[in-house]
Amino acid sequence: MASQRLAMRLNQASRSRQAISAVKQRTARSQPGLIRSLATPVGNQGVAMESTTLSNGFTIASDHSPYAQTSTVGVWIDAGSRAETDKTNGTAHFLEHLAFKGTQKRSQSQLELEIENMGAHLNAYTSRENTVYYAKAFNNDVPATVDILADILQNSKLENNAIERERDVILREQEEVDKQLEEVVFDHLHATAFQGQPLGRTILGPKENIQSINREDLTNYIKTNYTADRMVLVGAGGIPHQQLVELAEKHFSSMPAYNPNAQATAGQRGITTRPDFVGSEVRIRDDTMPTANIAIAVEGVSWKDDDYFTALVTQAIVGNWDRAMGNSPYLGSRLSTFIHENKLANSFMSFSTSYSDTGLWGIYLTSDAMTRLDDLVHFTLREWSRLSFSVTEAEVERAKSQLKASILLSLDGTTAVAEDIGRQIITTGRRLDPQEVERAVGSITEKDVMRFAQTRLWDRDIAISAVGQIEGLLDYARIRSDMSRNLS
Repeated sequence: MASQRLAMRLNQASRSRQAISAVKQRTARSQPGLIRSLATPVGNQGVAMESTTLSNGFTIASDHSPYAQTSTVGVWIDAGSRAETDKTNGTAHFLEHLAFKGTQKRSQSQLELEIENMGAHLNAYTSRENTVYYAKAFNNDVPATVDILADILQNSKLENNAIERERDVILREQEEVDKQLEEVVFDHLHATAFQGQPLGRTILGPKENIQSINREDLTNYIKTNYTADRMVLVGAGGIPHQQLVELAEKHFSSMPAYNPNAQATAGQRGITTRPDFVGSEVRIRDDTMPTANIAIAVEGVSWKDDDYFTALVTQAIVGNWDRAMGNSPYLGSRLSTFIHENKLANSFMSFSTSYSDTGLWGIYLTSDAMTRLDDLVHFTLREWSRLSFSVTEAEVERAKSQLKASILLSLDGTTAVAEDIGRQIITTGRRLDPQEVERAVGSITEKDVMRFAQTRLWDRDIAISAVGQIEGLLDYARIRSDMSRNLS
């Protein structure tokens, strides 16, 4: 589970799947009592992404490929750790673990045997804003797969002995996550940037919560968040849309829609207010570590922000570089060339992470040049400042080409397509196909990038998360002052 979350966060930090997940406008969901179908042309062969909403608000979305032998089907839920409280933080992830431990119809061994006999793959993951249960199977086994997904979502036993067993499993998982420096640094970055707010909490939750979460917490979370209006059944591959709709009607039509009166006592209902970005820092000095690990971020953009793609292009201009991977320092990124020539860092990764109403835009740096951390941060922020007044057409075109390529590469396989559809539908109500994304990215100019930098980067508050040998890192006020210097 930990590796999945890390991979997902890195995907968000890169320029791949997020790029297809933003849209410029929200399509309204069907009102209760209606069934609606939409067909959006996707690709060059007339294949359509179709969407249908049942009368209880449950949505079905699929991308049918007639010649595919397999399909990925899954349920995307518009609730993750952000839908928790301080007391229940970690519940969504805990619930994900228990989903495969037996239902009213199937024991854990029966569930595992049924999946293995089909040759299918069943998995799940939890993020700050979503929980996902999905499976990949042969087309003929999709009905059985949907039945299993519906069963674990609606009929999990949540037995006390299983809860106690998983408690130890999750605590061990937390220990493994704590060994992954990138996870640690980015968790602290969220915690300091969104202090005291749901988005600042970790996905696994604090150790004391993991040790105290009980069956009532889990059932309350289900009642509050596992409602039809917050779910999308996604299919990608050889499963026809109409067949998927029929399966949804059979297995999910009786799911309750959100009832604020009935569920007000069960727990917090998802996102309530837009979080405030806090200019702040957290530093954890540990001289036994071989490197300094530093993340610096400004407030980024949401999935639906008009500057979403501009943020990604600007991120691509700053670029990524890793000395250990043998990457050439001359990748078109000015920062990679400068850092390599002056031996300031081991690696850096720019990122643009988006959420439903905010985001983080920044850079993650690792360095063993402990006496030159001030130079590393200074020249990194100087590059950010340059973007406000001096961006060339050539570097914008390079960044756009890289972004377009990553979009296409990220959609390789039915699971990747299903994930793309699920994230978009659950976030915006419709899917923006790759051609639309390509046109949106293609229209961005150097003037757009400079405007983005002037309004989002120049003289803005920053959040800093630093772990390791960081004695040489300048104090927050000095670093913050670099954001406002006029280098022109």
